[in-house]
Amino acid sequence: MNDIQSMLDDIQQETAYTSLFTGREKLSGRVMDAMGRVPRDQFVPLSQVNRAFNNGPLPIGSGQTISQPYIVALMTDLLEIGKHASVLEIGTGSGYQTAILSLLAEKVYSVEIIQSLSEEAQARFKEMHYGNIKTRVGNGYEGWPEFAPYDGIIVTAAAPYVPDALVEQLKPGGRLVIPVGLPHAHQELMLLEKRPEGKNRPVKILEVAFVPLIDHPKPL
Repeated sequence: MNDIQSMLDDIQQETAYTSLFTGREKLSGRVMDAMGRVPRDQFVPLSQVNRAFNNGPLPIGSGQTISQPYIVALMTDLLEIGKHASVLEIGTGSGYQTAILSLLAEKVYSVEIIQSLSEEAQARFKEMHYGNIKTRVGNGYEGWPEFAPYDGIIVTAAAPYVPDALVEQLKPGGRLVIPVGLPHAHQELMLLEKRPEGKNRPVKILEVAFVPLIDHPKPL
């Protein structure tokens, strides 16, 4: 069994194990296909390559991590994006989640607050020919209004609340997937579907543990 297939098997097993909480006994074939096509070992530091296909998070520098493959797959599946979708990602990180999204959506916009990570991810996308990704350095709490509204928004770090700007930049009927909670405290993966009538109640999916979503205050 190769490393990628072993990772996919781990994702399927954990999906079944957590189905009571998530309501998903299996993930979509499109998502699993994308997970199998993106080489995770190309998105981790050299010191972590031998652990790249393990079903766990790994450090990528600057105090950040690349998420557990199962969580990447689950969050992607929760978005339920079509091939013509426009997706906003908050927290580019290594670019692994971004690359997965790029195989499923028409356009992916990704915001990263740490410049060095953003630049490294851009270089990977160019080298690996992911051509439908646009990135910028910025505060994820503010989203990316220039290309809004989006069919889906995914946040790859935990915020203490659901930022209003992200809800505003979501299309009616669109989905926002975000971990909510404080660092080193209880966090919940939340799913919010934007309703035309404005009743946007997040639904709790699963307990999770993410690095915090960094918020740089605006200068006075």
